Amino acid sequence: MLPLEEGPEPNEEELYEHHKVVASKGQIPLRVDKFLMNFIENATRNKIQQSAKGGHIWVNGKVVKQNYKVKAGDEVKVLFEHPPHEFLLVPENIPLDIVYEDDVLMVVNKPAGMVVHPGHGNYSGTLINALIYHVDNLPANSNERPGLVHRIDKDTSGLLVIAKTEAAMTHLSKQFFNKTSEREYVALVWGNIEEEEGTVEGHVGRHPKNRLQMHVFPDGEQGKEAVTHYKVIERLGYVTLVSCKLETGRTHQIRVHMKHIGHTLFNDERYGGEKILKGTTFTKYKQFVENAFKILPRQALHAKTLGFVHPVTGEKMNFDSEIPEDIANCIEKWRQYTKHSQ
Repeated sequence: MLPLEEGPEPNEEELYEHHKVVASKGQIPLRVDKFLMNFIENATRNKIQQSAKGGHIWVNGKVVKQNYKVKAGDEVKVLFEHPPHEFLLVPENIPLDIVYEDDVLMVVNKPAGMVVHPGHGNYSGTLINALIYHVDNLPANSNERPGLVHRIDKDTSGLLVIAKTEAAMTHLSKQFFNKTSEREYVALVWGNIEEEEGTVEGHVGRHPKNRLQMHVFPDGEQGKEAVTHYKVIERLGYVTLVSCKLETGRTHQIRVHMKHIGHTLFNDERYGGEKILKGTTFTKYKQFVENAFKILPRQALHAKTLGFVHPVTGEKMNFDSEIPEDIANCIEKWRQYTKHSQ
């Protein structure tokens, strides 16, 4: 029996792009499997090596092996025969905390731990899976994501507005783009902020070495303009409770801006806030902070208020939400500690 003829190798145009990274100018030669580890969330080295063996890693339009050394300017792509899972959306009956809803929009209070949209490693259980179950024919945004006008991180809780019609999507997106929407976050940060209020300005873009982090480029040579206004709400010794108002909405903006001024968010693991950054060396204090981390096992950030103009009525809409229990309990713990240590 004659062996079956293998089909021709697929060319780049016939495949679906799952990831694409262009190596920066300062990139020192690095194996492609190690290189991609810095860019793809939740990916193991073994998974990346399997992809390479299957011919799924391409550099500058050619398939490469896992030991290929990435150089400055290389365009690295991960391509598969199937579309990315985030485009294969499945409606899921997940309860939503709906604060407001009418024919053209809804405002939801997202719990911490819920991913906003499907992506690598998170293909179900997301806010979008819940939204498409709840509402038929949600309009897609410019990234083909149904209903989403803006987003917040997985471990940030709080308010989001969702567009239910094309016209509402356009109108609301414009408000966020033109910085006329209003958003206030509450954050618990390390250290005692000296000023009562202030503004952090500094372009925000991907960190040149760790692609899972964002980075502040103060001179604006890279990244996008970002402006955060902060105000002290309460001083709690080694931590401060602050209100942050966003003028722009960059990825991780508050997290990276607060770190930039020396006040990393409490228990923000990605930016080093899960370490004891301020305080004493006493074992008792160390134990206290570790207990506070257990009470609040995520970054201390909540999108508390949201304001925008209704796309149909032109009415100014303002929404407020309670500080979630985990953050409230952590704040109370610090209050008690501060009171007893004076």
